[in-house]
Amino acid sequence: MSTEHDLIAYYDREAAAGVRFSMGSRGRRDGLRGAFVDLLVAEGRATLVEVGSGPGTDATVFLDAGIDYAGFDLAVGNSRVAHTRGLRIVPASLFAPPYRPGCFDAGWTMSTLLHVPDNRFEAAMHATVSMLKPGAPLAIGLWGGTDREFTNDTDHFDPPRFFSLRADDRI
Repeated sequence: MSTEHDLIAYYDREAAAGVRFSMGSRGRRDGLRGAFVDLLVAEGRATLVEVGSGPGTDATVFLDAGIDYAGFDLAVGNSRVAHTRGLRIVPASLFAPPYRPGCFDAGWTMSTLLHVPDNRFEAAMHATVSMLKPGAPLAIGLWGGTDREFTNDTDHFDPPRFFSLRADDRI
């Protein structure tokens, strides 16, 4: 099983290669994000935290809607890329969030919690929810399928990433 250190190394290499900004449209994810933004605007939610923000690929959509955006990511490289784009993303672990409890109106986390092993999932959810105000909406994107934990040996960078997939009925 890879560690947070391995994930940092992988995503720092990915950030240096500029991979995230060459991905283009992401279809369904773009549509779901747009619907979430519409909900936040309709409810007057002014602040959002993104857990596992990468280099800020989703950030501009929230900012363009007038939502004050703050994100954090394990990889320092992602924070550096985001900074060059004028985005507020800091390096931090979701197990030690860089923001005080209860300070955001909404949360967004896509394809981040799938790197959390089952034995730490509850702690990850607690840390994520702790930054939100009571009743704040939280959008979570996970890959479904069969329950399994594995290291992706076909990754483009070393060390390969750890994944924990959870069946839809268990989620």
